Amino acid sequence: MNYNAAPGVIVKSNANVTPGYMSGFGNSFETEALPGALPIGRNSPQRCAYGLYAEQLSGSPFTAPRGTNERSWLYRIRPSVRHSGRFTKADAGLWRTAPCFEGELPIGQYRWDPAPLPTGEVTFLQGVQTMTTAGDSNTQAGMAAHIYLITKSMVDQHFYNADGEMMFVLQQGNLRLVTEFGVIDAEPGEIVVIPRGVKFRIEIPAGPARGYLCENYGGAFTLPERGPIGANCLANARDFLTPMAAYEDKDTPTELFVKWGGELWSTKLPHSPIDVVAWHGNYAPYKYDLRTFSPVGAIGFDHPDPSIFTVLTSPSETAGTANIDFVIFPERWAVAENTFRPPWYHMNIMSEFMGLVYGVYDAKPQGFTPGGISLHNCMLPHGPDREAFDHASNTELKPVKLTGTMAFMFETRFPQRVTAHAASSRTLQDDYSDCWNGLEKRFDPTKP
Repeated sequence: MNYNAAPGVIVKSNANVTPGYMSGFGNSFETEALPGALPIGRNSPQRCAYGLYAEQLSGSPFTAPRGTNERSWLYRIRPSVRHSGRFTKADAGLWRTAPCFEGELPIGQYRWDPAPLPTGEVTFLQGVQTMTTAGDSNTQAGMAAHIYLITKSMVDQHFYNADGEMMFVLQQGNLRLVTEFGVIDAEPGEIVVIPRGVKFRIEIPAGPARGYLCENYGGAFTLPERGPIGANCLANARDFLTPMAAYEDKDTPTELFVKWGGELWSTKLPHSPIDVVAWHGNYAPYKYDLRTFSPVGAIGFDHPDPSIFTVLTSPSETAGTANIDFVIFPERWAVAENTFRPPWYHMNIMSEFMGLVYGVYDAKPQGFTPGGISLHNCMLPHGPDREAFDHASNTELKPVKLTGTMAFMFETRFPQRVTAHAASSRTLQDDYSDCWNGLEKRFDPTKP
């Protein structure tokens, strides 16, 4: 596929930025794939250059405060009203939306093996499998956690999600996301965020792909406050990349799918909806390489809260209580003295959906493999297994670097309800809770 990509952008980018992207988080970008396509000094001129249509895409209410007001102006070959024909309901497959009460598992801690890639031809829309839902999409609160399994590129098919923002966590295989804002190429170890309402299709340039997908019904993901950490470290704004304008002028039949109100709808179009020739604004898709995250931690003693590993957060109306926190556990040094270094045993008001991109997770060296999932819901206890406890309790506490590892967590204030598919999946480990059986009584009042 040939794209009419931007030869340059008006906002200058760092020389080291990958060609085709602009760096920064939450910036007001501007980019054009044809010179002069962006109007100067105004958003909606009487006549746009090249016969384009001006259209605003708003990601927040018009009166949202400046710091949270999100919108972009798009200059496109056809307005989106021409992308909305007669819609008919489509089969959503295993995609579910909160509130969803179909699962029948009792409460408990759960873990799943990696889902095998299908043998047939499966596109992105066919390959989404919902594992948990939380909150209520109708009130724009909560989330859903999915996996995706893809063996075939979308061809003359496009999609947008009216229910929520989408975060892709790539685990196996590369993805090419052809969006109306430009093209994003991503590999395992990177994430891609597609805002609510942005049209795109997914291609697999190098074979089958598997990964995780967080559907965020609430406030858009943003960078967390650093507090006393100060101005640097964690996820730095300069490492986020937004695509330059690229468009298709393609008059061949395509199908547009829309997820709206928890259901999937489709309509037929005689042309590609990827027709934005220029755009400017701060509401756009982006990608981020998790390996650029700069972790901080204890350099004396004790184990800090996992919040120090937050990459992005979806805020709620309650300060300090996230709708979703996206947390990672990357390569890092462990140096704390006289300290139990793995995550401690705990119960939490937040609920935790965890995945492993690659490597070994230090609190669960057995049974939790790349592509796998664990679920520790709110106020249900969890922590290291027997092997991890014994090792951390008896090892020599010298500086150790945890290498070749990348785990993550979708953490939400809402209970996560397991779907019927996840509850009946062959990948569900029936014996997961047995990993704590070996934690025998150690108490001896005669030995202080």
